[in-house]
Amino acid sequence: MVSGPSRQDGRARRLPTAVKIVVAGGFGVGKTTMVGTVSETRPLRTEELLTDESVGIDDISGVERKKTTTVAMDFGRITIRDDYVLYLFGTPGQERFWFMWDEVALGALGAVVLADTRRLSDCFPSVDYFERRSTPFVVAVNCFEGARQFDLQEIQLALNLGPKVPVMLCDARRMDSCKQVLISLVLHAMKFRGLPEPQNA
Repeated sequence: MVSGPSRQDGRARRLPTAVKIVVAGGFGVGKTTMVGTVSETRPLRTEELLTDESVGIDDISGVERKKTTTVAMDFGRITIRDDYVLYLFGTPGQERFWFMWDEVALGALGAVVLADTRRLSDCFPSVDYFERRSTPFVVAVNCFEGARQFDLQEIQLALNLGPKVPVMLCDARRMDSCKQVLISLVLHAMKFRGLPEPQNA
């Protein structure tokens, strides 16, 4: 987190606290959609078209209509309050791009792990990654049309999550839903790290 004083028109002005958040999860789970939904600026995307060469490498079962894939990262920004700004970094989901995760996750306050109940096992690598690095995270179950809806406790058990890891439903297409996930993550991460919670979050 970065903040500090700035001077404008002869008056001291405190810069907003900047917080880095990682959005992770399996292929086609909605990471790019989530970053694009909440970003107040035009999000940076590094998407490429899926080609025949990805057949047998990228499993598109359940997401057959997906035509592009993130090959580096997504980036966006959202102002929670005038003095609190989140910078969002979406990771690529496919295994062949996992080598980039260390760079993307460096310095992050915490992470959102997006889950799809049709392909729940796809988020295991993300859960394992953040658990092994003691990075606080929340699991947000993206509500895809036609997907079976599970009780959140079932999700908690299926992913073998600790009792303190928040699990919630979300719709990556809706600003209010995504914003609530991010607020929940910040509060969880602050508590996890023993930091004072932002006032009026």
